[in-house]
Amino acid sequence: MIKKQMNTKKKGFTLIEIIIVFTLIGILVGLGIPQYRYAAKRAREAVLKEDLHQLRKLINQYYTDKMKYPLSLQTLVDDEYLRTIPVDPITKSSETWIEVQQTLTEDDLMSFDIEVGIVDVFSGSNEKAIDGSLYNTW
Repeated sequence: MIKKQMNTKKKGFTLIEIIIVFTLIGILVGLGIPQYRYAAKRAREAVLKEDLHQLRKLINQYYTDKMKYPLSLQTLVDDEYLRTIPVDPITKSSETWIEVQQTLTEDDLMSFDIEVGIVDVFSGSNEKAIDGSLYNTW
């Protein structure tokens, strides 16, 4: 009978190899998380800029069509300029928009049938953007 030599070499990874792999994975994840947060904030800022641009454009379109400013953002929805008031991507609410009312002249104050509308809109957030400016000043 021929005895086969048994291969005593075991297959698998050593503890040192596993520790090195997990350490490298940890370093890569640690480097990636700040980049992810930065990219997510940049994306929210891009959405905010686009929403503000569209809202201001619709306010001006409303004024051009009706020769008066809308009373609120809800007026734009009621008159079908918007489907819904967009959600502010920074505050995550559609109710935090800051509506800037038009200023009236003395002649306007003499007229009793004047309705004060909104001429501009800003984010309701007091947070700072990536560039250091406040969102509510955009």
